Amino acid sequence: MRKLIILFLTLCTIAPAMAQKKIACIGASITYGATVPDREHNSFPAQLQALLGKDYIVSNYGVSGTTLLSNGDHPYIKTNEYRQALQCNPDIVFIDLGGNDSKLINRVHMAEYEADYHALIRSFTQLPSHPRIILLGPVVSFVTDTTGIWDAVIVKQVIPHIQQVALQEGLEMLDMHPLLIDKPELLPDNIHPNAAGSGIMAKRLYDQLMVQRDPAFDIFKQLSIPTTVSAFYGYACADFTLDNHACKVVKPKWAAKGHPWIWRARFWGHEPQTDIALLERGYHVVYCDVAELLGNQVAIQTWNHFYDLLQKAGLARKAAMEGMSRGGVYVFNWAAENPDKVACVYVDNPVLDLKSWPGGLGKVKPAADVLQQLKADYGITTDAQLQQFKGSPVDKVKEIVKGKYPILILCADADEAVPPTENTLLFEQKVKALHGNITVMHKPGFKHHPHSLPNPSPIVEFTLSAVTPALFIVQ
Repeated sequence: MRKLIILFLTLCTIAPAMAQKKIACIGASITYGATVPDREHNSFPAQLQALLGKDYIVSNYGVSGTTLLSNGDHPYIKTNEYRQALQCNPDIVFIDLGGNDSKLINRVHMAEYEADYHALIRSFTQLPSHPRIILLGPVVSFVTDTTGIWDAVIVKQVIPHIQQVALQEGLEMLDMHPLLIDKPELLPDNIHPNAAGSGIMAKRLYDQLMVQRDPAFDIFKQLSIPTTVSAFYGYACADFTLDNHACKVVKPKWAAKGHPWIWRARFWGHEPQTDIALLERGYHVVYCDVAELLGNQVAIQTWNHFYDLLQKAGLARKAAMEGMSRGGVYVFNWAAENPDKVACVYVDNPVLDLKSWPGGLGKVKPAADVLQQLKADYGITTDAQLQQFKGSPVDKVKEIVKGKYPILILCADADEAVPPTENTLLFEQKVKALHGNITVMHKPGFKHHPHSLPNPSPIVEFTLSAVTPALFIVQ
């Protein structure tokens, strides 16, 4: 009898751990798998099930043509599938609604979108299972009929509404829009992803479930400085002043284990797709405005103080660095003096030789005010001093490669503002000569703008593989 009691207690203990987690996929035709051959196996919920395996039960509650709007032409909340999703008492809910709301017939109700989304969320949060709810932004639409699923409305109205709801509810949101924006061939009818496109969606959801999280960590509670809170694309942002410089710290909905972070050097909020994608994955995004010190010692010292503050607040010892245009100078000049504090560097059409820009000793004639700023920042008073100037990243390659961190440069080959031959290509040559780890991704035919990539996946994967390879599954 004693052995039977012990066996019973053991089974009771391990049974909850063995229970399958139930996932409900809420959505319209893309969730359902419309137009996808063999949708039972190739819709994104079905492919998610295949990735997750036997520990999960993924149920597809998609209904073609449905809207999130309760006054839309086909409200999801009036479907049997919605009631079935509630009855299944799921542990995890993915909500992919919004594409059909961008149709002309539904746009007149767009002011009701957020209230309707809050109501839909409440119907699930009130369930006994208290599920983890993840909101999905609609995928890109290549439809040219402006009365239909119109991408401009998705980008300018639907996604911002979802971001606001996610901020207010404290819920995760995955911006699915960039994932297929550079792959129109995977949407044969310009709306619905095929099996391969659905696979990309499924992989993104899978990765989100696999991240090792530290949900108890809240950097706002650890910052030893007065702050105010603003919003950054659906995330809470702490704003404060350090050494008379404006600073920002954006926290994810939950922190990834180890508290990774990316440090934006310049042009806050410009082409934010990489920052948003990393926030989704539990990274923090930070900024300390040292414009326009152009990477001089005052800028470096200010950043040292900022770094120390973030260390005391609990962020990882090494940062992923991000710099666009002149931001490249800030990043590498700081990294040259702090090589052991850098996990990786991503720079985009970067200024790497201040004599080229804004010094005017190369192909580009600089704006007079920026040239004067350079001279003031570095105490340059004569043309001879400018010609002999050695304060740029191209002059500090030996110190930079000591960090042994990977470097990714996006280089627009037709950059008219920051000539690649005087900056990226010269820097690449010097780094490779010292056996540094550098990759240059060329953008043939592109000028200085736009920065980044519409689909930031290559940048994101570079960062994940360098910073947190054990926490994320990267293809």
